[in-house]
Amino acid sequence: MLRYGNMRDLVLGLEVVLPSGEVWDGLRALRKDNTGYDLKQLFIGSEGTLGVITAAVLKLSPQPRSVSTGFLAVPSPAAALFFFGVLRRRMGHDVSAFELISQAALSLVLAHLGDVQSPLPQQGGWYVLTEVSSGRAQDELDAALLEALQEGLEAGWVEDAAVAATEAHAAQFWRIREEISDAQTRTSGSVRCDISVPLSRVPSFIDEATQAVLALEPATRMVVYGHMGDGNVHFNPLRPENVSAPDFLDRFNTPISQAVDDIAMAMGGSISAEHGVGTAKRDELLQVKTRVELDMAWRIKRAFDPMNLLNPGKVLPALQAEGA
Repeated sequence: MLRYGNMRDLVLGLEVVLPSGEVWDGLRALRKDNTGYDLKQLFIGSEGTLGVITAAVLKLSPQPRSVSTGFLAVPSPAAALFFFGVLRRRMGHDVSAFELISQAALSLVLAHLGDVQSPLPQQGGWYVLTEVSSGRAQDELDAALLEALQEGLEAGWVEDAAVAATEAHAAQFWRIREEISDAQTRTSGSVRCDISVPLSRVPSFIDEATQAVLALEPATRMVVYGHMGDGNVHFNPLRPENVSAPDFLDRFNTPISQAVDDIAMAMGGSISAEHGVGTAKRDELLQVKTRVELDMAWRIKRAFDPMNLLNPGKVLPALQAEGA
């Protein structure tokens, strides 16, 4: 969720079993501790290559007193970004989620779930699912969201909007967003790209990456969605309806992934925002990380795990292990 940050921001302490069999007890609940290296951050995101996390202390936040959820039609990702600015200016950190959804993504979910209706009667090109939460009264929060929506409508950044009247109604909105990934899996034939770029570059990234994919296969369905509020886009082009998944992926998985990742990197982004590296993105690090970065990473790996016992072959390119 946008308001609460990434998991890295929420971990206060860890307990880790090291490759040597030693146990590091770092289960401290301090918000501030500047006594040297922040060791826990080495293990977060290392995908089990440095140690096995067995316990964690997490930072929790109070449950908000009120929550208001809206499902909006917007003309473009650029318009969505402008409206996000309106929300943040009016409501600050009360904006807890801001999710962008393409028409192709919405259509895919509606087709595969069957029992779900679009929250809006008129289908447009892009949608936003937004949630605001606060410690103030529900009627005050609802009024603040409606005022922001009115500003967005008048400016043309919002074309239509539905605001959840009940928790069940809000859950229906969220179900649409949460089922996109499963709908893609059941359809099969998606090239899954998990990228991040600076927030201001999200619209231009989507535009350039879409053009690059359609140049390869004009009938590709552009399933695009993600956490627009923090610059994370799940850019997952889906095979044309008349092309089999194996044929599409055999021809286009590598070219599409490379084109999308190249555009993200050219914009100062990342090829893996939240899904990790594993083996799928491992060798691509040779192109997107500097020699200095990879050398430092291997030195850390060898210091913690000199016998390469933990999750070997993951995260770090094998050539670097050989000193290439």
